[in-house]
Order: sequence, then structure tokens, then C-alpha cells
Amino acid sequence: MAGRRFAALVEGDVVRPLRGIVELGAATPSKVLASPPADDEAIPLTDVELLPVIPRPGKVLCVGLNYREHVAEGTFEVPEYPVLFTKFAECLVGAGAPVRLPPESSAPDYEAELAVVIGSSIRRVQPDRALEAVAGYTAANDVTMRDFQYRSHQWLQGKAWSDSTPLGPFLVTPDEVGDPHRLDIRLELNGTEMQSANTSMLIFDIPTLLATISEFIQLEPGDVVLTGTPSGVGFRCDPPVLLADGDRVVVEIERVGRLENPVLAEAGAQ
Repeated sequence: MAGRRFAALVEGDVVRPLRGIVELGAATPSKVLASPPADDEAIPLTDVELLPVIPRPGKVLCVGLNYREHVAEGTFEVPEYPVLFTKFAECLVGAGAPVRLPPESSAPDYEAELAVVIGSSIRRVQPDRALEAVAGYTAANDVTMRDFQYRSHQWLQGKAWSDSTPLGPFLVTPDEVGDPHRLDIRLELNGTEMQSANTSMLIFDIPTLLATISEFIQLEPGDVVLTGTPSGVGFRCDPPVLLADGDRVVVEIERVGRLENPVLAEAGAQ
């Protein structure tokens, strides 16, 4: 709705604005979301523009090489410690918004991922308590500029382009998701299935990831953790299948949601 910004409770095909809450993030820990202050007003979901689930996270931490088949399709070895990198709030786009392909890259690729949203502050959390800090789950597409990713041993320059990482469509609370390690995850490119796996195949499960990250940095409400992508990325296909202007990409995760985005080449891209 033009000129009006609000967080909302989704009920079927309508949304109900949350009183006094403009967006989800640091000010909306799990205790707020446990009983969301929803208005009686019901707005058709088709009438709203979806922002990234967390529009301005304090931290976006990502995990690479976290499915064995994805490791095998590349040139890496199975890691003994999680491979971590970061993104920024400026990287994120909402469901339905275009993924923007920069003119500087000739190898943009897709990556379906389950994302974890933190709901309470944790530092040096023990794995058996880690899931207590989760506010909910959502879907992500870790779009990667492969030619920039492999320019050095650090991946930041391939992973952190503006307007490149869809996050959404909704935040789904843990009680609705159930076991996050038993979820089918898939990606379609222009209607063709490119990735299909289950989160039971994660090398490092979510408690291990949160314990590892919180060992060196405090995680706060609204922080986002992307848990890694399964095999089937376009760069490893023969021949490679890379994103192009006009494509449509869908990430679908069981009990979490369907995240669909068009692809748009920025001016000057070939």
C-alpha cells in the first residue's frame, strides 16, 4: 500500500497490521512475536508489497559448503568447521522484487537456502539450547556472482551485491515449522527444477551453527543466518546455467513458504 509501511500477521489471503510495529527486527524479539499485537483491519495480501522479512538486520551471516553433494559438485573438501561469510542489509530484497544482475558480472548464479531469524540475544550458546533463540524461519536465495566469488580466497565480493538476495516471503514461527532439519527444499528456474534436497542433509545443523557463530559474536534479535545451499547450482552444470534478464526463480521450502522473484539486468549488463 503506497506510503504506508507496517509489519503484519498473515492469515490466509489477508494481512493484519501489527500495532506500533513498522518492521520486524531488533525491536521485535520472540516474546513480541509470541502474541503479535494485530489490528482488526484485514488487508488483501495482493494489495501489499512485501519487503525482506527483516528489512534491516544487524547481521546477515551465511554458511557455505553445508551439503555434501554441493561440496562434491565443486572443487572443495568437506569442511570440519563451518565456512562463514557475511552479507549486508542492502543485499536483501523481498518476495516479488527483482534480483538485480550487475553489469560487472558474467556469472550470476542461484542458491536456495533455509534462513534462520534470531529472536533473543545469545552469546556462547550451547547447542542443546540454541533453538530456543530462534524467532522463526524463512526462505532465501543466495544469488552469487561466481566470477567475483573466486577472485580471491574470501567470498565477500561474490556474495554481497546490492539487491541480490531475496528473503521471504514470511517469517514462520518454530511451532508452525516443527523440526527444521526435516524440510524439503527446492529451486525452480523458469519452471525447471534445478535443486532438490532436504535439510536433514545439512553437514552442520542449526544448533551447531548458532553455537559456532555465537562463540565469537553475540547474536541479537533480527539477525539472520543463511544455512547453506544443496547441490544443483547453475555454475556447476554442464554447460553452466546462469541467471539472465527476464528469468524467474522460485525457492520453495516445506512448511516455510514459496519465494518467487524476477531477474532484472541492470543498465549496461550484457
